Amino acid sequence: MAKYLYQYSNWPNFTWESEQLLPLLSLVRNKQGRLIGKMAALGFNLRNEANLEILTEEIVKSTEIEGEILEKEQVRSSIAKRLGLDVSGLVHSNHNVDGIVDLMLDAIGFFDQELTKKRLLSWHTSLFPGGQSGMFPIITGNWRDDSLGPMQVVSGAMGKEQVHFQAPSAQLLEVEMHQFFDWFNKENEIDSVLKAGVAHLWFLTLHPFDDGNGRIARALTDMLLARSDEQSYRFYSMSVQIRKERNAYYLHLEKSQKGELDITAWLEWFLTCLLHAITHSDELLEKIIVKHFFWLEHARTVLNERQHNILNKLLDGFEGVLNTTKWAKMGKCSQDTALRDIQDLIEKGVLIKSPQGGRSTNYVLKLTEEL
Repeated sequence: MAKYLYQYSNWPNFTWESEQLLPLLSLVRNKQGRLIGKMAALGFNLRNEANLEILTEEIVKSTEIEGEILEKEQVRSSIAKRLGLDVSGLVHSNHNVDGIVDLMLDAIGFFDQELTKKRLLSWHTSLFPGGQSGMFPIITGNWRDDSLGPMQVVSGAMGKEQVHFQAPSAQLLEVEMHQFFDWFNKENEIDSVLKAGVAHLWFLTLHPFDDGNGRIARALTDMLLARSDEQSYRFYSMSVQIRKERNAYYLHLEKSQKGELDITAWLEWFLTCLLHAITHSDELLEKIIVKHFFWLEHARTVLNERQHNILNKLLDGFEGVLNTTKWAKMGKCSQDTALRDIQDLIEKGVLIKSPQGGRSTNYVLKLTEEL
Protein backbone atom coordinates (compact mmCIF):
# COMPACT_ATOMS: atom_id res chain seq x y z
CA MET A 1 0.00 0.00 0.00
CA ALA A 2 1.48 3.38 -1.01
CA LYS A 3 2.14 5.75 1.88
CA TYR A 4 2.38 9.03 0.01
CA LEU A 5 0.80 10.48 -3.15
CA TYR A 6 3.95 10.28 -5.26
CA GLN A 7 4.39 6.56 -4.52
CA TYR A 8 1.35 5.56 -6.57
CA SER A 9 2.12 4.10 -9.99
CA ASN A 10 -0.12 6.62 -11.79
CA TRP A 11 1.39 9.67 -10.05
CA PRO A 12 0.87 12.57 -10.80
CA ASN A 13 -2.43 11.90 -12.58
CA PHE A 14 -4.70 13.67 -10.09
CA THR A 15 -8.45 13.16 -10.32
CA TRP A 16 -11.45 14.83 -8.70
CA GLU A 17 -15.24 14.76 -8.74
CA SER A 18 -16.10 17.73 -10.96
CA GLU A 19 -19.84 17.58 -10.25
CA GLN A 20 -19.18 17.69 -6.50
CA LEU A 21 -16.93 20.75 -6.84
CA LEU A 22 -18.98 22.64 -9.45
CA PRO A 23 -21.40 24.46 -7.07
CA LEU A 24 -18.50 25.69 -4.92
CA LEU A 25 -16.38 26.64 -7.94
CA SER A 26 -19.32 28.55 -9.44
CA LEU A 27 -19.81 30.46 -6.19
CA VAL A 28 -16.10 31.37 -6.07
CA ARG A 29 -16.16 32.52 -9.70
CA ASN A 30 -19.26 34.61 -9.07
CA LYS A 31 -17.69 36.27 -6.00
CA GLN A 32 -14.49 36.91 -7.96
CA GLY A 33 -16.37 38.58 -10.78
CA ARG A 34 -18.44 40.77 -8.47
CA LEU A 35 -15.36 41.89 -6.53
CA ILE A 36 -13.34 42.71 -9.66
CA GLY A 37 -16.33 44.57 -11.12
CA LYS A 38 -16.70 46.58 -7.92
CA MET A 39 -13.01 47.57 -7.95
CA ALA A 40 -13.05 48.38 -11.68
CA ALA A 41 -15.68 51.03 -10.97
CA LEU A 42 -13.29 52.84 -8.64
CA GLY A 43 -10.61 55.27 -9.70
CA PHE A 44 -7.04 54.39 -10.64
CA ASN A 45 -5.55 55.78 -7.41
CA LEU A 46 -7.96 53.89 -5.20
CA ARG A 47 -7.29 50.63 -7.05
CA ASN A 48 -3.57 51.17 -6.48
CA GLU A 49 -4.17 51.76 -2.76
CA ALA A 50 -6.23 48.59 -2.49
CA ASN A 51 -3.64 46.59 -4.43
CA LEU A 52 -0.86 47.90 -2.17
CA GLU A 53 -2.72 46.97 1.02
CA ILE A 54 -3.74 43.50 -0.20
CA LEU A 55 -0.23 42.68 -1.45
CA THR A 56 1.23 43.85 1.86
CA GLU A 57 -1.14 41.59 3.81
CA GLU A 58 -0.48 38.70 1.42
CA ILE A 59 3.30 38.82 1.93
CA VAL A 60 3.17 39.44 5.67
CA LYS A 61 0.73 36.58 6.31
CA SER A 62 2.38 34.11 3.90
CA THR A 63 5.63 34.57 5.82
CA GLU A 64 3.84 34.46 9.17
CA ILE A 65 2.40 31.03 8.31
CA GLU A 66 5.99 29.75 8.43
CA GLY A 67 6.60 31.39 11.82
CA GLU A 68 8.58 34.38 10.51
CA ILE A 69 7.39 37.89 11.31
CA LEU A 70 8.08 40.73 8.88
CA GLU A 71 7.72 44.44 9.63
CA LYS A 72 4.52 45.42 7.84
CA GLU A 73 5.71 48.97 7.10
CA GLN A 74 8.90 47.62 5.52
CA VAL A 75 6.87 45.32 3.26
CA ARG A 76 4.49 48.13 2.32
CA SER A 77 7.37 50.49 1.56
CA SER A 78 9.22 47.92 -0.53
CA ILE A 79 6.11 47.22 -2.64
CA ALA A 80 5.33 50.92 -3.09
CA LYS A 81 8.87 51.71 -4.23
CA ARG A 82 8.92 48.85 -6.73
CA LEU A 83 5.51 49.77 -8.14
CA GLY A 84 6.47 53.44 -8.33
CA LEU A 85 3.59 54.54 -6.10
CA ASP A 86 3.58 57.99 -4.54
CA VAL A 87 3.05 57.00 -0.90
CA SER A 88 3.96 59.03 2.18
CA GLY A 89 5.81 57.69 5.22
CA LEU A 90 7.95 55.09 3.43
CA VAL A 91 10.65 53.40 5.51
CA HIS A 92 13.84 51.51 4.69
CA SER A 93 13.34 47.79 3.97
CA ASN A 94 15.96 45.07 4.49
CA HIS A 95 17.17 42.51 1.93
CA ASN A 96 14.91 39.73 3.24
CA VAL A 97 11.81 41.88 2.83
CA ASP A 98 12.88 43.11 -0.62
CA GLY A 99 13.55 39.52 -1.68
CA ILE A 100 10.07 38.17 -1.00
CA VAL A 101 8.51 41.34 -2.45
CA ASP A 102 10.51 40.82 -5.67
CA LEU A 103 9.33 37.19 -5.77
CA MET A 104 5.65 38.07 -5.35
CA LEU A 105 5.68 40.98 -7.79
CA ASP A 106 7.30 38.79 -10.44
CA ALA A 107 4.77 35.98 -9.89
CA ILE A 108 1.74 38.28 -9.97
CA GLY A 109 2.95 41.02 -12.30
CA PHE A 110 4.02 38.54 -14.97
CA PHE A 111 1.37 35.89 -14.34
CA ASP A 112 0.99 35.21 -18.07
CA GLN A 113 4.65 34.29 -18.58
CA GLU A 114 5.97 30.74 -18.43
CA LEU A 115 7.19 29.22 -15.20
CA THR A 116 10.71 27.88 -15.81
CA LYS A 117 13.44 26.34 -13.71
CA LYS A 118 15.52 29.51 -14.03
CA ARG A 119 12.62 31.68 -12.87
CA LEU A 120 11.74 29.46 -9.93
CA LEU A 121 15.37 29.23 -8.78
CA SER A 122 15.67 33.02 -8.95
CA TRP A 123 12.63 33.26 -6.66
CA HIS A 124 14.30 30.96 -4.18
CA THR A 125 17.51 33.00 -4.24
CA SER A 126 15.44 36.14 -3.60
CA LEU A 127 13.91 34.50 -0.52
CA PHE A 128 17.30 33.72 1.01
CA PRO A 129 19.72 36.44 -0.19
CA GLY A 130 22.28 35.49 2.46
CA GLY A 131 22.19 31.77 1.69
CA GLN A 132 20.82 31.01 5.15
CA SER A 133 17.53 30.13 6.78
CA GLY A 134 17.81 31.65 10.24
CA MET A 135 21.15 30.44 11.61
CA PHE A 136 21.46 27.50 9.22
CA PRO A 137 23.11 27.53 5.77
CA ILE A 138 20.90 26.10 3.00
CA ILE A 139 21.20 25.40 -0.69
CA THR A 140 19.84 28.45 -2.52
CA GLY A 141 19.05 28.74 -6.19
CA ASN A 142 18.99 24.98 -6.67
CA TRP A 143 17.04 21.89 -5.69
CA ARG A 144 17.73 20.28 -2.32
CA ASP A 145 20.28 17.43 -2.35
CA ASP A 146 19.21 15.46 0.78
CA SER A 147 22.83 15.41 1.98
CA LEU A 148 21.56 15.57 5.58
CA GLY A 149 18.90 12.93 5.06
CA PRO A 150 15.46 12.81 3.43
CA MET A 151 13.31 15.95 3.35
CA GLN A 152 10.70 15.55 6.09
CA VAL A 153 8.01 17.74 7.59
CA VAL A 154 8.40 17.14 11.32
CA SER A 155 6.91 18.47 14.55
CA GLY A 156 7.47 17.77 18.24
CA ALA A 157 10.39 17.95 20.68
CA MET A 158 13.77 16.41 19.87
CA GLY A 159 13.61 12.65 20.38
CA LYS A 160 9.81 12.70 20.16
CA GLU A 161 9.46 13.98 16.61
CA GLN A 162 6.39 13.15 14.56
CA VAL A 163 6.95 12.82 10.82
CA HIS A 164 3.96 14.30 8.99
CA PHE A 165 5.36 13.89 5.49
CA GLN A 166 8.47 12.71 3.64
CA ALA A 167 9.14 14.20 0.21
CA PRO A 168 10.41 12.20 -2.78
CA SER A 169 14.15 11.63 -3.14
CA ALA A 170 16.23 14.57 -4.37
CA GLN A 171 17.49 12.34 -7.20
CA LEU A 172 13.99 12.42 -8.71
CA LEU A 173 13.52 16.18 -8.57
CA GLU A 174 14.87 17.14 -11.99
CA VAL A 175 12.44 14.80 -13.75
CA GLU A 176 9.56 15.58 -11.37
CA MET A 177 9.95 19.35 -11.68
CA HIS A 178 10.21 19.15 -15.47
CA GLN A 179 6.86 17.36 -15.47
CA PHE A 180 5.42 20.01 -13.13
CA PHE A 181 6.61 22.87 -15.38
CA ASP A 182 5.09 21.22 -18.47
CA TRP A 183 1.72 20.89 -16.75
CA PHE A 184 1.82 24.37 -15.18
CA ASN A 185 2.54 26.09 -18.50
CA LYS A 186 0.23 23.99 -20.62
CA GLU A 187 -3.07 25.37 -21.83
CA ASN A 188 -5.58 22.78 -20.65
CA GLU A 189 -9.23 22.42 -19.80
CA ILE A 190 -8.75 22.83 -16.06
CA ASP A 191 -10.28 25.99 -14.63
CA SER A 192 -7.46 28.29 -13.43
CA VAL A 193 -8.90 28.37 -9.90
CA LEU A 194 -8.87 24.57 -9.68
CA LYS A 195 -5.42 24.54 -11.26
CA ALA A 196 -4.20 26.80 -8.45
CA GLY A 197 -5.39 24.25 -5.90
CA VAL A 198 -3.77 21.33 -7.74
CA ALA A 199 -0.48 23.23 -8.20
CA HIS A 200 -0.36 24.12 -4.51
CA LEU A 201 -0.65 20.49 -3.41
CA TRP A 202 1.62 19.15 -6.17
CA PHE A 203 4.46 21.61 -5.45
CA LEU A 204 4.34 21.03 -1.69
CA THR A 205 4.38 17.28 -2.28
CA LEU A 206 7.59 17.60 -4.30
CA HIS A 207 9.07 20.00 -1.69
CA PRO A 208 11.98 20.79 -4.02
CA PHE A 209 13.88 23.22 -1.77
CA ASP A 210 15.65 23.06 1.57
CA ASP A 211 13.35 25.84 2.82
CA GLY A 212 10.79 28.30 1.48
CA ASN A 213 8.54 25.71 -0.16
CA GLY A 214 5.38 27.03 1.50
CA ARG A 215 5.96 30.65 0.50
CA ILE A 216 6.76 29.68 -3.08
CA ALA A 217 3.71 27.38 -3.25
CA ARG A 218 1.50 30.28 -2.20
CA ALA A 219 3.21 32.55 -4.77
CA LEU A 220 2.40 29.97 -7.45
CA THR A 221 -1.17 29.92 -6.19
CA ASP A 222 -1.37 33.72 -6.51
CA MET A 223 0.13 33.51 -10.00
CA LEU A 224 -2.61 31.16 -11.16
CA LEU A 225 -5.32 33.15 -9.38
CA ALA A 226 -4.05 36.25 -11.21
CA ARG A 227 -4.48 34.28 -14.43
CA SER A 228 -8.01 33.40 -13.38
CA ASP A 229 -8.73 37.10 -12.76
CA GLU A 230 -6.81 38.06 -15.92
CA GLN A 231 -5.14 40.93 -14.07
CA SER A 232 -2.15 41.60 -11.82
CA TYR A 233 -4.14 43.70 -9.34
CA ARG A 234 -4.86 41.73 -6.18
CA PHE A 235 -8.07 42.48 -4.31
CA TYR A 236 -8.18 39.40 -2.08
CA SER A 237 -5.51 37.41 -0.24
CA MET A 238 -5.38 33.62 -0.01
CA SER A 239 -2.48 33.75 2.47
CA VAL A 240 -4.42 35.95 4.90
CA GLN A 241 -7.18 33.34 4.96
CA ILE A 242 -4.77 30.40 5.18
CA ARG A 243 -3.17 32.11 8.18
CA LYS A 244 -6.60 32.28 9.84
CA GLU A 245 -7.17 28.59 9.05
CA ARG A 246 -3.56 27.50 9.58
CA ASN A 247 -4.29 24.35 11.59
CA ALA A 248 -6.89 23.17 9.07
CA TYR A 249 -4.47 24.00 6.24
CA TYR A 250 -1.74 21.73 7.57
CA LEU A 251 -4.24 19.04 8.51
CA HIS A 252 -5.73 18.91 4.99
CA LEU A 253 -2.27 19.00 3.40
CA GLU A 254 -1.07 16.05 5.45
CA LYS A 255 -4.26 14.08 4.89
CA SER A 256 -4.08 14.69 1.14
CA GLN A 257 -0.39 13.83 0.86
CA LYS A 258 -1.07 10.57 2.68
CA GLY A 259 -4.19 9.91 0.63
CA GLU A 260 -4.84 8.77 -2.90
CA LEU A 261 -4.73 10.65 -6.21
CA ASP A 262 -8.42 11.56 -6.01
CA ILE A 263 -7.95 15.01 -4.42
CA THR A 264 -11.60 16.09 -4.33
CA ALA A 265 -11.45 16.66 -0.56
CA TRP A 266 -8.36 18.87 -0.86
CA LEU A 267 -9.87 20.96 -3.67
CA GLU A 268 -13.10 21.32 -1.71
CA TRP A 269 -11.16 22.73 1.24
CA PHE A 270 -9.07 24.95 -1.06
CA LEU A 271 -12.15 26.42 -2.77
CA THR A 272 -13.88 26.99 0.58
CA CYS A 273 -10.80 28.77 1.90
CA LEU A 274 -10.65 30.90 -1.26
CA LEU A 275 -14.34 31.74 -0.94
CA HIS A 276 -13.73 32.93 2.63
CA ALA A 277 -10.74 34.98 1.41
CA ILE A 278 -12.82 36.79 -1.21
CA THR A 279 -15.68 37.36 1.25
CA HIS A 280 -13.41 38.70 3.98
CA SER A 281 -11.62 40.96 1.51
CA ASP A 282 -14.80 43.03 1.34
CA GLU A 283 -14.17 44.10 4.95
CA LEU A 284 -10.60 45.18 4.19
CA LEU A 285 -11.59 46.95 0.98
CA GLU A 286 -14.34 48.79 2.86
CA LYS A 287 -11.69 50.17 5.24
CA ILE A 288 -9.45 51.15 2.32
CA ILE A 289 -12.31 52.96 0.56
CA VAL A 290 -13.38 54.78 3.75
CA LYS A 291 -9.76 55.74 4.44
CA HIS A 292 -9.31 57.05 0.89
CA PHE A 293 -12.37 59.28 0.96
CA PHE A 294 -11.68 60.39 4.54
CA TRP A 295 -8.33 61.83 3.47
CA LEU A 296 -9.89 63.37 0.37
CA GLU A 297 -12.38 65.11 2.62
CA HIS A 298 -9.60 66.36 4.92
CA ALA A 299 -7.02 67.09 2.24
CA ARG A 300 -6.88 70.73 3.34
CA THR A 301 -7.17 70.13 7.07
CA VAL A 302 -3.95 71.21 8.77
CA LEU A 303 -2.61 68.38 10.94
CA ASN A 304 0.65 67.72 12.70
CA GLU A 305 2.54 64.49 11.97
CA ARG A 306 1.41 62.85 15.22
CA GLN A 307 -2.25 63.53 14.47
CA HIS A 308 -1.88 62.20 10.93
CA ASN A 309 -0.24 58.95 12.10
CA ILE A 310 -2.77 58.25 14.83
CA LEU A 311 -5.72 58.99 12.55
CA ASN A 312 -4.31 56.44 10.10
CA LYS A 313 -4.22 53.88 12.91
CA LEU A 314 -7.86 54.61 13.69
CA LEU A 315 -8.80 54.18 10.05
CA ASP A 316 -6.88 50.91 9.83
CA GLY A 317 -8.99 49.40 12.60
CA PHE A 318 -8.07 50.61 16.05
CA GLU A 319 -8.87 48.13 18.85
CA GLY A 320 -10.47 49.38 22.03
CA VAL A 321 -11.48 52.97 22.82
CA LEU A 322 -9.53 56.14 22.10
CA ASN A 323 -8.91 58.40 25.08
CA THR A 324 -6.15 60.80 26.05
CA THR A 325 -4.12 58.02 27.68
CA LYS A 326 -4.20 55.89 24.52
CA TRP A 327 -3.40 58.91 22.37
CA ALA A 328 -0.41 59.81 24.56
CA LYS A 329 0.88 56.24 24.38
CA MET A 330 0.52 55.96 20.58
CA GLY A 331 1.88 59.45 19.98
CA LYS A 332 4.65 59.14 22.59
CA CYS A 333 3.66 62.44 24.10
CA SER A 334 2.30 63.80 27.38
CA GLN A 335 -1.39 63.61 28.27
CA ASP A 336 -1.61 67.41 28.09
CA THR A 337 -0.30 67.30 24.49
CA ALA A 338 -2.69 64.44 23.71
CA LEU A 339 -5.62 66.48 24.99
CA ARG A 340 -4.57 69.50 22.90
CA ASP A 341 -4.28 67.26 19.79
CA ILE A 342 -7.74 65.82 20.39
CA GLN A 343 -9.42 69.16 21.10
CA ASP A 344 -7.84 70.59 17.94
CA LEU A 345 -9.29 67.69 15.90
CA ILE A 346 -12.73 68.17 17.47
CA GLU A 347 -12.68 71.84 16.49
CA LYS A 348 -11.70 70.87 12.93
CA GLY A 349 -14.53 68.34 12.68
CA VAL A 350 -12.27 65.28 12.55
CA LEU A 351 -13.10 63.71 15.93
CA ILE A 352 -16.19 63.77 18.14
CA LYS A 353 -16.86 62.56 21.66
CA SER A 354 -18.19 59.02 21.61
CA PRO A 355 -21.95 58.94 22.16
CA GLN A 356 -21.55 55.69 24.09
CA GLY A 357 -19.94 57.49 27.01
CA GLY A 358 -18.36 55.31 29.66
CA ARG A 359 -16.26 55.75 32.78
CA SER A 360 -13.91 58.12 30.95
CA THR A 361 -14.35 60.36 27.93
CA ASN A 362 -13.40 58.68 24.67
CA TYR A 363 -13.42 59.79 21.06
CA VAL A 364 -14.27 58.46 17.60
CA LEU A 365 -13.78 59.61 14.04
CA LYS A 366 -16.44 61.88 12.66
CA LEU A 367 -17.49 60.19 9.42
CA THR A 368 -19.87 61.87 7.03
CA GLU A 369 -22.95 60.03 5.76
CA GLU A 370 -21.18 59.37 2.45
CA LEU A 371 -18.26 57.70 4.24
